[in-house]
Formats: sequence, structure tokens, C-alpha cells
Amino acid sequence: MSKATVVFGGPSAEHDISILTGLQAERILAGAGVEVQCLYWARSDKWFLVPNSLEARDFLGGEPKGSKAVEFRLGASKGDGFYLPGGLGGGKLLETGPVLNCFHGGAGEAGGIQWLFQLAGLKVTSGDPGAAALGMDKLAFGAVMLEAGLPSLRRELLSAHTPPSFDGPYIVKPRAGGSSIGIEVVEDHQTALALLQTSPHLRGGAVVEPYRPDLFDLNISVRTAPELLVSDIERPLRPEDGSIYDYGAKYVHAEGLSAAPREFPAQLPSVLTARIKELAARVVELTALTGIIRIDFLSDGKEEVYVNEVNAPPGALALYLWPDTPTADILVAALEEAERHVPQVTRNYEEGVALRAAGGIAGKLAGLPTNRS
Repeated sequence: MSKATVVFGGPSAEHDISILTGLQAERILAGAGVEVQCLYWARSDKWFLVPNSLEARDFLGGEPKGSKAVEFRLGASKGDGFYLPGGLGGGKLLETGPVLNCFHGGAGEAGGIQWLFQLAGLKVTSGDPGAAALGMDKLAFGAVMLEAGLPSLRRELLSAHTPPSFDGPYIVKPRAGGSSIGIEVVEDHQTALALLQTSPHLRGGAVVEPYRPDLFDLNISVRTAPELLVSDIERPLRPEDGSIYDYGAKYVHAEGLSAAPREFPAQLPSVLTARIKELAARVVELTALTGIIRIDFLSDGKEEVYVNEVNAPPGALALYLWPDTPTADILVAALEEAERHVPQVTRNYEEGVALRAAGGIAGKLAGLPTNRS
């Protein structure tokens, strides 16, 4: 791996966490001798090539000092991709190498950036756009798990027209969003509906599932390169008041996720540990995600275990769940996998047949309602 690009930021509630993940990845790759550059997607929706070795505080005012504006172009005469504008030739096309996706939430994690980069011929970690979109949509993901026979708590759309088919209390979550932002526990359907109007994180839609305070969180990581590998299991420890494992508990630590209170490896019966690892591999197969994936489970620590959510790459990179593997090896393997990946491209079926058969468009319009003056 001679050259790579790390992308981070993006229009998401998890913008700041994405910056931290990107800066961490840049340090690791550079320390391993990889020529790495960083592209920052600012809150203004503009892109910037930013200097290496920056600190988190350098982004407090927006793009850091020394940043260079870049433009993303499709259909450009010099090729698709990122350009440093200016000069007589209309700008310089940046050589990126494979791209490490460090976006959290929003279009960067939900498939949008994968489509954009795929159109430009850029190789990016996290697999195909459809896989990323499935991982982000909690309602669709839960339905796929249940349909495949994997143990999952029932998850339904929060709707003013149809109450949940199960009794409260409920956990309310954004339908599309991170695994910890905007989550609330409520007693009844009406209280849950009120959140749709008051919580900015739920205005794009929400899901409800049974609140089971007897279950606790378990996390595991799966890597798909150089082969399918499953990490040990982590048990995040809840605050003493028993509140849910939220954004602050996950991310607001100077040392990152590894500093959050936890039990690692989780002390579980061997049969349950084996079952969780088996389920984790099955989740990756069903979603077709690639790279470094974190999967969250709920369990009573004895017999019950439920697939809760999948965190598509970067999934906070989940590097802390691989304490015996050099972190650079993990990132380089993911980048090399992305470089080898051949996108699923839909070819025109029987090209030209439908166009020749159509004749004139007038025939297609015949019989359709028309506006009457």
C-alpha cells in the first residue's frame, strides 16, 4: 500500500466523531509508512484537502488553517474525481489511491458517498451502496434479520396511524442515524409520537422496539480482509443509574471507545460466546458489508441474545476490539480489499431492443389522461 486517502466530516450529527476517526486513521497509516492525504467534507458541504497531523481542536472553527479547497467533478476531461482548482488547465486531478471511509452517519455512511465515489471510479471501503444503506436503515435491517431467522427484538415504524403491536415501554430510535444519538425510552405510544415533533433527530422517521432493562449491550467486530475474522466480545458497562448506553458513554472520552467503562473480553458462557460469533458472521453475510464492521447485540448473559444493530464501516473502526493485531495491518487490509473490489454495475438489458420497439413517443402517450384547459 503506497498511497491512500482518508475522508471524514460530512453532513451528519456525528460530524465531530467522524473527524476524530479520520485523524486517528491518518496517524496510523502514516506511522506505517503509507503516503496518506486527508479530505475533509465540511459542514458547509465544501471539500478541503487538509494538512496531515492535525489535532481535533484545529477543526473547532471549520476547515483548519492551511486547508485547500477541492472540487469533486464527474464528466471532467481529465477524469472523474477530486480537483485542486486553478491554473491554466482548469485544475489538477488528485491521485487518491484507495479511499478509507471514516464518515459516521448521514450520506457518508448510508450509501450516498459510495454511489458518488463508484461513479467516479474511486475505490472506497465499506462495500457497495446498497449494503451501506441497509446497515443504516434500522427498520429494514431489523426486518432482514427476522426474515432470515436471526434472533432480534421486534422493531416497527413509529406511526400516528398504527400503534405498535407490542406493549410499552419502548425504546425510540431514529430510523436512519447513528446507534446512540436521539434515543429515548418512553412508556407509551402517545409519548413516543410527541418525540417526532420535539426531537430534531427523529423528524426523518423513527422506529420503536421493546425496552428490556434486563438485557445489556454486547459489541463485536468482524473484518472481511484478509479473510473473515471475528473479534472477542466487549460488554460496555452501563452507568450506575442503569441508563442506556448512549452517545456520551460511547464517545466522550479523550482516549476514545477503549476508555469507556467495559468488560473485555466479556465474561459469558462459552456456548453464548460461540453463538454470538456465529451470528456476527451471519449478519455480515446477509448485509454484504465489507471492511471493518461493528455489530451490537443485546443479551441477558445466560441464554437470550438478540442482534440489535450493525455499524457499517467505519463503525468507529472498532480497532480497540483487536488488541492483538497491529492497527495499521487492519486498515491496510481494508484498503487493499477496497482496491480489489469490483462494483456491481448494472448493464443495459438487451441494449436497444426497447428503444427500437417503442417507435414514436406518441404511442406511449396514447390513452394517458391529459390536462384540460
